Amino acid sequence: MEKKLRVGVVGCTGMVGQRFITLLENHPYFDVTALAASASSAGKTYEDAVAGRWNMKTPIPEMVKKMVVLDASDIDEMKKHVDFILCAVNMKKDEIIALEEAYAKAEIPVVSNNSAHRKTPDVPMVIPEINNDHIEIINAQKKRLGTTKGFIAVKPNCSIQSYVPLLTPLMKFGIKEVVVSTYQAISGAGKTFESWPEMIDNVIPYIGGEEEKSEKEPLKVWGKIDGDKIADNTDIAITSQCIRVPVTDGHLATTFVKFDKKPTKEEILDLWKNYSGRPQELELHSAPKQFITYFEEDNRPQTGIDRDIEGGMGITAGRLREDSIYDYKFVGLSHNTLRGAAGGSLLLAELLFKEGYLY
Repeated sequence: MEKKLRVGVVGCTGMVGQRFITLLENHPYFDVTALAASASSAGKTYEDAVAGRWNMKTPIPEMVKKMVVLDASDIDEMKKHVDFILCAVNMKKDEIIALEEAYAKAEIPVVSNNSAHRKTPDVPMVIPEINNDHIEIINAQKKRLGTTKGFIAVKPNCSIQSYVPLLTPLMKFGIKEVVVSTYQAISGAGKTFESWPEMIDNVIPYIGGEEEKSEKEPLKVWGKIDGDKIADNTDIAITSQCIRVPVTDGHLATTFVKFDKKPTKEEILDLWKNYSGRPQELELHSAPKQFITYFEEDNRPQTGIDRDIEGGMGITAGRLREDSIYDYKFVGLSHNTLRGAAGGSLLLAELLFKEGYLY
């Protein structure tokens, strides 16, 4: 049996940090040995730090209730307790960049849910079933940072998980153009209906920064390592709209796609059914056994009943049909705080663990 690694959750009081903690309870590879947040939470027990704002459906795990929260900026203290960190802080972008690099330079690997380093050329931005090979760029990043162990790896934006996994198996047909609209849950903003009553019976046709992420981040995921950087895919054009809708969890995407060589519907369905990646090969703890599930019913997938498939780590699809302007259109769905956030980051950490990057 492999020795468990010690993990710290930085940004432990927020919604993604809370989700990290629930997912790490009884984890076979990692033990939670430190919790960190802002100075206002530091020094409190975890249950006191999240009193009145615990947003998970399950109770606070006993393993962390009495754990004293550390100051996230006290890296020297954190280093005494952890082998690596999972990071989900609510700070300004430049502050996140500085904090995560400081952890990495202190030889503490960082697996981040934050967006700050997604554009950094030598930071891998990974959906483990799709571009697991990008973690090899870590060696170039370590040279830049001057580290032997420390590095930063990130997961992409939650919204792209609803359509990029469905497009990836179809790359062999030469994807040319993609038009996508995402319908995103309020938990993506770190909110509940109690804290955001304005969202009840309401739709907001704007989410700051999301459309750029939805259009640009897939190109890095589909890119290639080129020397000491990851070069974006330049063959595909994507345009998007991102809309906030009144559901608790789950991001749904409607996607239109045009190919160089149009596949048959049967070919697409077969590729979706049989697609898997390195997490399934390694049988990682958080990996879904069936990565993509297709529903034949016209009214599926539905956010409320399908977001939790495979423990919230699977991708669901439906309504695949030919289009009058594009070649095909379809609907995709993913759980935004599981596959799209904490679960996706944890799966990346599990991949890095099994591939030997966290030792």
